[in-house]
Amino acid sequence: MRTTRRGAAVFLSLAAILAGCSSAHEERTLAGTSWQLVTIESSDDEQGSTAVPDPTKFTVEFGTDDKAFFQLDCNRGNGGYTVEPSADGSGSVSFGPIATTMMLCPQPSLDQEVATALSNVAGYLFQDDRLHLSLKADGGILTWKPAP
Repeated sequence: MRTTRRGAAVFLSLAAILAGCSSAHEERTLAGTSWQLVTIESSDDEQGSTAVPDPTKFTVEFGTDDKAFFQLDCNRGNGGYTVEPSADGSGSVSFGPIATTMMLCPQPSLDQEVATALSNVAGYLFQDDRLHLSLKADGGILTWKPAP
């Protein structure tokens, strides 16, 4: 088993452990936070993990009004989001249709890959100073750091 499958297994194990330790977690919410994408981890061993060369080009801002705003390299987007938090610092999250500009970003760019991944987000987990968004059907994990 390669590191990518272990990463997904660790994510799920950590969520299960945290579920039993609800008194040890810190109350956190997505609303009102901003993040920069640092890695895209695929559950496909052949694809592995991709470091985002410039995290400032891939951001998400969760508004307090259930709307999210995105920077996807040279494109911008927005759409609604829904969250169902758990008592352990994780929960389910999904984005509604995301309207984006359609500029052709200079290649190579991760804009299309990230846009597709965002439409498949199913859950979230706060771990240390990172936000991990898990994709449907064990499709991978998007890891974000706080935006300044």
